[in-house]
Parts: sequence; C-alpha cells; structure tokens
Amino acid sequence: MSQHRSLKGASTLGAKRNVLKRFERVEILKKRGLWKPGDRVTGLPKTKPM
Repeated sequence: MSQHRSLKGASTLGAKRNVLKRFERVEILKKRGLWKPGDRVTGLPKTKPM
C-alpha cells in the first residue's frame, strides 16, 4: 500500500516556507540592527525571509 503524499516528511517536500521561526526572525532583525540582546522575543515585527 502506498503512502499518501501529505504524510511524507517535510524534508522530502522541498517547498519553500513562507513563515519564519522566532529564532530566524531574531537573526534577521539582528542583521538589520533592529534587535538588541535583552529585547523581548515576543511581539516581534514582521520580517521577510532573505
């Protein structure tokens, strides 16, 4: 019996994600100079992936 395509692992799909994880957003904000150590990690501004 074959496996349904929606049940395959994320690594095999290869699609580009359009939502960033929190640590990815913090890294982008650090590069842009908009986030400093000690700032809150909740309520981050929206960012576009690079």
